[in-house]
Amino acid sequence: MSSLNIKRWIVKPFVFFTIVIILKSFLAWGVIFGDLLPWKSLLTEIPFAWALFCIIERFASKRKLGYYMTVNFVVTAIFFAAIMYFKYFGVIVTYHAAEQVGQVTEVGDSVFSLMDPYYLLIFIDIIGLGFYFFFNKKGRNYKKENINRSGAKLKYSLLFAVSLGLCFFNILPNKASMNEIKKAQEMGILNYEAYTIFAQGKPEVVNAKEITQDVVDKLKGIGTTDSSSFQGAAKGKNLIILQMEAFQNFLLGLKIDGQEITPNLNRLLGDNSLYFPNFYQMVGQGNTSDAEFVVNTSFYIPPRGAATTSYVDRVLPSLPRLLQENGYQTATFHTNDVKFWNRSELYSSLGWEHYYDHDFFGDEDTFFFGASDEVLYRKTADKLKDMSAGGQPFYAQVISMSAHHPFTIPEEKFRMKMPERYEGTFVGDYIRAQNYADVAFGQFVEELKANGLWDNSVIMIYGDHMGLPIYSLDHDDKELMTEIYGHDYSYANMLNIPLIIHGGGNTDSQTLEQVGGEVDIMPTAAGLLGVSMKNNLHFGQDLLSEKYNLLPERYYLPSGSFIANSGLLIPGNSFEDNTQFQLATGGQKPSATEDEYNRALRLLLLSDNYVTQLPEKISK
Repeated sequence: MSSLNIKRWIVKPFVFFTIVIILKSFLAWGVIFGDLLPWKSLLTEIPFAWALFCIIERFASKRKLGYYMTVNFVVTAIFFAAIMYFKYFGVIVTYHAAEQVGQVTEVGDSVFSLMDPYYLLIFIDIIGLGFYFFFNKKGRNYKKENINRSGAKLKYSLLFAVSLGLCFFNILPNKASMNEIKKAQEMGILNYEAYTIFAQGKPEVVNAKEITQDVVDKLKGIGTTDSSSFQGAAKGKNLIILQMEAFQNFLLGLKIDGQEITPNLNRLLGDNSLYFPNFYQMVGQGNTSDAEFVVNTSFYIPPRGAATTSYVDRVLPSLPRLLQENGYQTATFHTNDVKFWNRSELYSSLGWEHYYDHDFFGDEDTFFFGASDEVLYRKTADKLKDMSAGGQPFYAQVISMSAHHPFTIPEEKFRMKMPERYEGTFVGDYIRAQNYADVAFGQFVEELKANGLWDNSVIMIYGDHMGLPIYSLDHDDKELMTEIYGHDYSYANMLNIPLIIHGGGNTDSQTLEQVGGEVDIMPTAAGLLGVSMKNNLHFGQDLLSEKYNLLPERYYLPSGSFIANSGLLIPGNSFEDNTQFQLATGGQKPSATEDEYNRALRLLLLSDNYVTQLPEKISK
């Protein structure tokens, strides 16, 4: 074939855009699946594109090139969204994420900080073709020459049938796969996106009356529990739950070239506190707001979307409601606008008496989403002093925000000098931001002491979610994490957040190795305060009474993943081809079982059913 014939063949829209889609699929597969030469994408992505191209060739008599460019633009948008979503959440994007588009604009800096410049190559053809067809005379002529070509309609009808058959061949054998990432890889990203739209499977419905605490406890592996020495040890005390933004467990006790990263929290660990190093996040797409939901309800996050959109039409049994029934005042403190992540609805569903948001904290010393942690803690401490003046105990949840992704805090907030090898890295920015958060926390401690609240309060501190996703780290960042940990950074390390309890009645500091998660905070707090959970169905457990735990995970890991004393398990297409990891603190060789896997899935199903059958909230 002569070079002239090759050129004529390549410039045909069907051939040209096939090549474009192949190159874009290579880029997407390289980022998401780590496959640099993903020849499998030819068998999965191209049949989907060809099916659309055949429809254009078969039915479009005019503006054919415009239809090709529209399909190209849509496919490009899907691939780019999949890349960016995976870098941020570690899962494959679906159309459900469109529900949260409004929130993405609020975290635009966070999302785009994850973008490597070469990702933008996925748009280069669109920009180039736009200039060529609209600003170049040859391009305008080419567009006119091609828009009316009808082609061999029978040929394209047959190719459409073959392409559609290949799409079904890729989809149908992989429908049962539990792992969404493997499912997308086996089906192809485009097929997977179409599958999620049209395959709306109905989950099993379980009557809420059949979901009892005994049933939940049996699934969790909880036997008859004897009261621990901590039961009611903090009865009558205030409860302050501090949720620290993106705070991971490895920060505690960490020194870099002799510099202590969290000196104030480290000091607290030695001040008659209980420390749980094997504690794990349990959030989903709502991140910080999901943590607020899980901590205050002891339910799991919804199967898709954020709790603030899926569950806030219900009257939620909650820690604020439980403590109000036992004579407590309740308030939550967050420097951002209460409308962000639909918190205004979440807070009414949880039954908070008061919330304090941007209107209260104002624009003093702002960065990221609102006033700095220093302002948050100072104004919160003053308000808590006012609340305690009447002698009635209070429950306050305080949400810190200054150490938020992408962790580029203002230079005037720098409180440590980073070693040269950390400068300009994602890990370095993260550590410096968390160092500032620790400094602000130290001021909060001093203000609580000055206001006479420190000794009469239980303080529970935890990180809301990870700050350093494995899939967001480049080569240099991974090397720094290996330096910090002394081994490769694992999924168990990534999900590991700390829980610290101060003022719980213990007379010495203790490190407690049992596994725990955010779902356990409500029953643990209730146990310390001597408040009965008998009439509150909960999926967590009192960490001071139980040793074994089973924590189903969602969203940042594929469906079916869970953490237990036996380790972290991530399923493949099924349980049989799973991958297991040691717990964050190491210990025994991971040995998670299929029984635990099945029980974890059942727990999620029961939580989903129970919450969706709660009484609907009456809107004011």
